[in-house]
Amino acid sequence: MNRSYVSIGTLLAALAVCSLPARVDARASDEADIKALEERFAAAFKAKDLKAIMACYVPDQSLVVFDVVPPRQYVGAPAYQKDFEEFFSMFPGPVEFEMSDLSVTVDGKIGYGHSIQRTVLTDKDGKKYELTVRVTDGYRKINGKWLIAHEHVSVPVDLMTGKADLASKP
Repeated sequence: MNRSYVSIGTLLAALAVCSLPARVDARASDEADIKALEERFAAAFKAKDLKAIMACYVPDQSLVVFDVVPPRQYVGAPAYQKDFEEFFSMFPGPVEFEMSDLSVTVDGKIGYGHSIQRTVLTDKDGKKYELTVRVTDGYRKINGKWLIAHEHVSVPVDLMTGKADLASKP
């Protein structure tokens, strides 16, 4: 009797150990997929390609975004697309975009990541504006595809002056 418990325990331990590499491989694959999603977003942003930008987000009302500009939040993909449309209309000239410090964590069908995103935007008069933001994204895996389901964009604020630091440096 005692011997069968040892055998069952050994078998269960062996099965648990054997499943670990598959989980590690899946997690690494998911992290790579999310990083590829962020690279697609960066390319779409540089190109001002709204369709490609929005393809990075959940396409329904479940999307929630806290952007750096008012209003306090955008709920739903159509509302956030409108925000991008208005944003790009203010800066019809060339766009530069760099993403750094991207870190991604994944567990199953959810994940999160954060990065620093620097843009240089050009207005209709050719004047350039630099903006560096902190971005935290929440991801969901839907039908095998990773999408951004929640986004929070922010800039540091000097509490003494109440002014935003739009070109934030570490």
